[in-house]
This record gives sequence, structure tokens and C-alpha cells, in this order.
Amino acid sequence: MSQFQGEFECKLDAKGRLSLPSALRKQMAPEAKEKFMVNRGFENCLALYPMDEWQKISDEINNLNMYVVKNREFARYFFRGAMELELDAAGRILLPKRMLEHAGVSKELVLYGWGNKIEIWSVEGYAKLLKDEPKDFAALAEEVMGKINLNRGGGGERGLS
Repeated sequence: MSQFQGEFECKLDAKGRLSLPSALRKQMAPEAKEKFMVNRGFENCLALYPMDEWQKISDEINNLNMYVVKNREFARYFFRGAMELELDAAGRILLPKRMLEHAGVSKELVLYGWGNKIEIWSVEGYAKLLKDEPKDFAALAEEVMGKINLNRGGGGERGLS
């Protein structure tokens, strides 16, 4: 299982190829076999999933009840434009022009690795994301994480308060 961490400022070459930083390549699980799927992410970025992680997510989505309208809509929007990419011998991937346009990426970009994916942001889009950080991050953390068991060794639920 791939678990990514880190922020990386990168540039596309003249052919629109992205050289994936070695720090991110080292975080990939061998099961990914240097293959990725890219799709339109949330908040006007792109999401780059190692192939093994994409397969898990695809399986989850394909198991949704497609007789439910919201499930169909979500599946369509999630899979729209998704494309398989493969690292070349130099560790580069060619990002589709339509995808780059969706994310507002021209030459420079930011890769943000978190969890099972790498987000691809325009420099401006990523700066805006950081600028728009919640005013009270502690309150957001309590709301989102307050019911999670922080004592993984057992002992029941613990709040952050």
C-alpha cells in the first residue's frame, strides 16, 4: 500500500512531462508497478493514484448500488477523464493536456502527497488553498477527529477535549 507525504514544487518539461520526485517514487508500493491513474480531483486539482490504490477505489465505487441516482452521478464524475499513466525510464509521466487545463497548470506545479494519492496543483491554486486555511484549525480538528480513538492500544473512545 502506497502512503504519500510531502510537498514538491516541480516543472513540466517542454513536452508536458512531469519528473516524479524520487522521494515520492520511494513511497510507492511495489504493487503499483510504476503505473498510475490520474483523474480530476476535488477543488480544481488532479489526483494521481498508484495503480494498486486506484484498483481498490474502483472496486469500492463499482460495488455501489447503481440503481441509486447519487451513486451513478458520483461514479460518473469520479471516473470522468481518468487515464492510465506509466513512468518512463527517466521517471517521468506525460500528463494529459485536458487534465492540466482543468487544474490550471501551465509550467510550474505543486505535488502534494497525502494518504494513497498525490494531488497535482497549480502553484496559484495551492497557494490559495494554504491561504484559505480555516481560522480555527483546532476547532475543525476537534469536530473531525474528536471521536477517534487516539489510544490505539485499546481503552475505548477518547475525545480531543
